[in-house]
Amino acid sequence: MTEQHKPVAVALLSGGLDSTLAAKVILEQGITVIGINFAGAYCPRPLAGKSRAEKAAEKLGIELVTLPIDAEFIAMVKNPRHGRGRNMNPCIDCHTLMIRKAWAWGQTEPESKTQNPKPKSQRDEPPMHCRTGASAANTDNRADVSEKTICVHQCPSVVSWYDRADFVITGEVLGQRPMSQNRNALNTVASWSGVGERLLRPMSAKLLNPTAPEQEGLVDRERLLNIEGRQRNRQMALAEKYGIKDYPSPAGGCLLTEKVYSKRLAEAFDHGEDSLEIVELLSLGRHFRLPSGARLVVGRDERENDELLRRKPAGAVVIDAGDLPGPVGILAKGSRDQGIEGSSDEALAARICARFSDKRKEKLARVVIAGEAVDVEPASEEESARLLIA
Repeated sequence: MTEQHKPVAVALLSGGLDSTLAAKVILEQGITVIGINFAGAYCPRPLAGKSRAEKAAEKLGIELVTLPIDAEFIAMVKNPRHGRGRNMNPCIDCHTLMIRKAWAWGQTEPESKTQNPKPKSQRDEPPMHCRTGASAANTDNRADVSEKTICVHQCPSVVSWYDRADFVITGEVLGQRPMSQNRNALNTVASWSGVGERLLRPMSAKLLNPTAPEQEGLVDRERLLNIEGRQRNRQMALAEKYGIKDYPSPAGGCLLTEKVYSKRLAEAFDHGEDSLEIVELLSLGRHFRLPSGARLVVGRDERENDELLRRKPAGAVVIDAGDLPGPVGILAKGSRDQGIEGSSDEALAARICARFSDKRKEKLARVVIAGEAVDVEPASEEESARLLIA
């Protein structure tokens, strides 16, 4: 490491304990770390509050950049090169794509990391955490301000003072996951991502071949770790050492590992539904497939109702209980080639929505279809169960 250049690492940061510790281990060596989190689709943002990654970045005192789960990810999930886990999770392919995209982001010119960079003469004074470090533990982890660098902060004063990244880090632990974190899988990810020896796994680095940042002296290999296997005792001890508390359990974050979501996603692919807007809807409500092929999503509580209205696909019909307590339903066409069969689909969708309202035991329940009030007979439990996807 020289006085002219302080190394910069981009870190995949899910907010789990392993990725948080991996970033902390690198921060301890005086290296600038920028967190990269992928969100959307099958890695949904929380309906309220901060995400796990945002909380972890705050604890670490580092910047966090959020990149989207986009159409390239959906195509990868449909046809993974290296197979899937127990459900719809193609972990090797997904890690590969995330690492490739994180590295690509880290290699872009600093000026392109923000949508509206200002000329130097028009820039605001950098926020205090740009000038002095986001936390006491990260005081010296800021590259010198230069003519070509600008800010990558997602804060109002717009951005940070970083050059291109030198390497990528992840929280992967050798042997922790039988399919995706064995030695062959880790080598596959490094190779297929195109990052190769620029990919460093601090948690198990001493058990793996030395990487480029270690060989170049950017990272001290002796200060890296040799954790292996599924036991988490050493991680928990490190968390206590670093004062990292209230970290989430290992499970969670990616819906592709969940049985219900995976069933919904596989069913959607079978019906030609692979748009981002549909994939994101799969994490909300109850899902029904109508005989015409149309999809009905019924909210389970007020928060889901609001989120369904916010995410309503173009052309979808909204069904709700009007002034009565009850769910919101979103009726969407089933695929690119199927529409909604007018009043028949709307009537059936209205009956299912009524089934989950406070009027489910009434002979007739009033619901509102696309702004028009109608009285319908609530669907029976058997009828609704027959059409339920998951």
